[in-house]
Amino acid sequence: MGTRSASKGTVLISGASIAGPAVAFWLHRYGFAVTVVEKSTGLRGGGYPIDVRGTAVEVARRMGILPRLQAAHIDSRRVTFLNADGSEAAVVRPQAVVGGVEGRDVEVPRGELAEILYGAVRDEVEFVFDDSIDALTEHEHGVDVTFRSGVQRTFDLVLGADGLHSRTRELVFGPERQFHRYLGYCFSIFTMPNTLGLSHEVLIWNTPGRAAALYAVGDSDELHAFLNFAHPEPPGEVLSGRPEVQRELVATTFADDGWEIPAMVATMRHANDPFLDTVSQVHLPRWSSGRVALLGDAAHAPSFLTGQGSSLALVGAYMLAGSLAAHRDHTAAFAAYERDTRGFVELNQAQVGAGDAALFPTTAEALERRNSRLRGLTALPPKTGRPAHTALTLPKFTGDRPGNGQWRVGRQTSS
Repeated sequence: MGTRSASKGTVLISGASIAGPAVAFWLHRYGFAVTVVEKSTGLRGGGYPIDVRGTAVEVARRMGILPRLQAAHIDSRRVTFLNADGSEAAVVRPQAVVGGVEGRDVEVPRGELAEILYGAVRDEVEFVFDDSIDALTEHEHGVDVTFRSGVQRTFDLVLGADGLHSRTRELVFGPERQFHRYLGYCFSIFTMPNTLGLSHEVLIWNTPGRAAALYAVGDSDELHAFLNFAHPEPPGEVLSGRPEVQRELVATTFADDGWEIPAMVATMRHANDPFLDTVSQVHLPRWSSGRVALLGDAAHAPSFLTGQGSSLALVGAYMLAGSLAAHRDHTAAFAAYERDTRGFVELNQAQVGAGDAALFPTTAEALERRNSRLRGLTALPPKTGRPAHTALTLPKFTGDRPGNGQWRVGRQTSS
């Protein structure tokens, strides 16, 4: 694994999910030699749905992958909200809940987006699977990287695209607890058989402080299941990372609930693909240090409450690569990337306080207010997406001069 030469320099990217392959695509286009290291043995699948909205749709168009995303579009047709006894509280179009634009924004299985991004760059970029960064030592001419496998290499720059629990961020900026903002919920996701015959739809069950969802992607015989519960502090069972303890926490929390909850909990107990974590955001005072920069969830996870994680990853990848292409000096490039992107990111992170969190009310009064609001949306669904989704006007990077990215809210503009 010798470092290859390139006119623009060598870049190591940690993480091969969404942000990693996306920034690799643009960096290769701008003349960098790129290596992507991924701790998993291959691309991580997982068909649970993610959204590509607003500005991110334009990034996908410029990458040339938008037709493939459109072909993979799930086209969910309705979201049914249920009361604690399983009775219907409201039925709405998905766009009314997420603020998307029908016919423009796309919703695809997460694994499909990862495959499309990987396919767009795998022949031009070096991918190293089943390995990860173990240590970083920066010096005047680059970064010495020691991998978990024992291999040592030197790169001009290192980019951390390794998610909410980023190892790159920990090595450079310190323990993640100082950057995580806990939003008061924990969640578990897993798959289960589609015994209800659901098709192109989502069922969301609520009782104060607890929620469950069953997501039917197309006409699949498999459902994506979701259990979410409020907790004032991050529970030690979640933070411990011990699956058997985590499963017991979820089972105990939902032990007295009806509807399909007992079947969901039973499936979760024996599922081979459960995932449990806190609902959190990442807030960093800066996204770079020396020759290392972060992007995607590693830099600014917005949480699933915003539905913007993948979109922010795609936009951030475009802005970071373009800034590196437009500036000879990495310090200036990283500064421009953050200056032109941070406002857009923070606006989208703030969406958790703009009604999304109300999807999971913690009191009976808040639940009734939410249901009333949803019933109102049935009659008049929004025709346009949320301003936050499109609040960044993408610059056109030429590779030899700075772009001029701008984010905007309404008529206000800052750069």
